[in-house]
Amino acid sequence: MEEPAVNSTQTNNVQLRLGQPQMVGELKFQLLSIALTSADRLMTPDDLRSLKLPEGIDTMLGVVISGRAPIWLYTYLVHELHPTAWVACYDPRLGAVVVTTHSRQVQIGQIIPLQLSQGRPRLGPALLIVGPPDSGKSVLSHGLFNALLTDYPDVFLQRAQWDGEGNWILELPEFATEDDREAFKLAYKGELTDTFYPDQAQAILQLRRQKSLVIVDVGGRVQPEKLPLLEACSHYLIISSVVDEIKKWHEFCRDRGNLRCLGVITSSLDKIETIHRREPFLEMTCGPWISGMVHQIPGSLLDEVRSLLPKSNPD
Repeated sequence: MEEPAVNSTQTNNVQLRLGQPQMVGELKFQLLSIALTSADRLMTPDDLRSLKLPEGIDTMLGVVISGRAPIWLYTYLVHELHPTAWVACYDPRLGAVVVTTHSRQVQIGQIIPLQLSQGRPRLGPALLIVGPPDSGKSVLSHGLFNALLTDYPDVFLQRAQWDGEGNWILELPEFATEDDREAFKLAYKGELTDTFYPDQAQAILQLRRQKSLVIVDVGGRVQPEKLPLLEACSHYLIISSVVDEIKKWHEFCRDRGNLRCLGVITSSLDKIETIHRREPFLEMTCGPWISGMVHQIPGSLLDEVRSLLPKSNPD
């Protein structure tokens, strides 16, 4: 359940709600919640010109900012909240991270163990998107996330890979070339460490305690290092441009991880949408899944993913 608001302000595309003072341990703070209210859950920089903080902020307390929003909105809010005792930004994978303080009660970088679970009594589902390289996993994950976001604003997309391909690359303007996208990916590419997948698994579990659905985009090879992800997820969806690669992903996710298969997509470079069967899981051929193109998620696939979500709208 959402805390009753002390006050709120709103522009055309964004609402700020200020909650009643609450405690975590000995720390007292107010929660400032961001809600993007347009149908596409987007806002523009113009919104900053008319956006004001809600009245009722107690500057003797800390403030925790929470909500899905552009980084430049968070920057604006942290600046506007400068007179308060301290400010933290809520990350559902970690807690509330202190980013500025005038108080000895907290330190920069301190994680306050706050969990905004919306009253969920159990773990939400986590859908692992798998398949060989260059099949369209990241594009499909991003497309599913955007298609669900309007009705389910607490759906979360977790990029459990280090190849540098985040949402911002997939959302580059249409005039960006494939070479541009690859250059950006290469510039931000990381590498595998011993703690990468265990940390990702822990983040997924934290998200499942708070979100109606977590979509997990993972790299394109079957690796024993990825076993922690199988333990953290509940379902899997295969997308593969190579039919012969599908079997080993079933063996990895279903047989080793005991995950439930939601569907198998044979990806194509041609514009096609063909359903082969619906039971025991959806199998279809569709495409293309290429960065920079507008992608309409097939209705049959979207219905399968929606079956994991609560029947009533979480708003």
